[in-house]
Amino acid sequence: MKLQDFHVESADWARASETEALRGIRREVFVGEHHLPEALEADELDAVSVHLLARDGQGEAIGCARLTPQGKIGRVAVRQPWRNQGVGAALLRELITRARTQGQVQVELDAQIAALAFYEREGFVAFGERFEDGGLVHQAMRLGLESVATSHPVAFSEALATGSRSDIAASRLRLLSEAGRRLSIYQPSLTDDVYASVQELAELRRIATSGRGAQLRILLHDPAAALRDSHRLIALAQRLPSVILVRTPIEDLDLAYSSSYLLTDQGGYLFQPDAQRAAGRAALTDRAAQAPLLQHFNEVWERSARASALHPLDL
Repeated sequence: MKLQDFHVESADWARASETEALRGIRREVFVGEHHLPEALEADELDAVSVHLLARDGQGEAIGCARLTPQGKIGRVAVRQPWRNQGVGAALLRELITRARTQGQVQVELDAQIAALAFYEREGFVAFGERFEDGGLVHQAMRLGLESVATSHPVAFSEALATGSRSDIAASRLRLLSEAGRRLSIYQPSLTDDVYASVQELAELRRIATSGRGAQLRILLHDPAAALRDSHRLIALAQRLPSVILVRTPIEDLDLAYSSSYLLTDQGGYLFQPDAQRAAGRAALTDRAAQAPLLQHFNEVWERSARASALHPLDL
């Protein structure tokens, strides 16, 4: 088998077909092969975790993994015929990317002793004493995500300052001014110091009216509140509804997401792990760092609802 014979995708625990695919792999590997008690196979964290499925070229589920809100990776399982084909590594690396997107500073996992070398190759370091879980000996391991972030140099990228609110505002304006015709904005809430200055609105209007192909996608947790507060970005979106598209997440896991980011069609990004704090990272052009944020945005966008509160007269 070749690596391109499989792919990794998000799985939704709330969808019966995907839940059964996840649990089918886990029962086969953990209960059937490792003889773990089936009562331990699922827990309350499943409903709030990020889940991944690996599928082969025919769409059959061949592997799975999850990331809990606390930044713990677990339930990594690959069906026997697909082992040693890179499936486990692909699942693990994608969860690490998701954790970075969420602003996690590190991830942890409990590795079975037989899998220690695999996780060590991926950069994880053992800590604490070994312990028994479900009749098997495990070792706690962790990976600091700063090391992942700096292990791939981006010398071609112009980093932008994010050390203070004024730095973030200046970087945001710089990114808007360098953007061409497309933007993606994830903002849990709109306050009067975000996308509301005369200069920012001028750039947003320029992008929205730049011609064919122009599109601004915005994800807001509570667009109705921004409408009540008469936020200037909402007023602009109401004037240009065909190019400024606003959606609101509807799933609890998405609504619990507290980060914000701006993504441009030039590969630029501004990411704040906590939208309410003046801290983050940004670059004028860094498509490698932008990629996991764009993937997260696209996935949330697809399962979000149109912000109908902004257009009450739509039929």
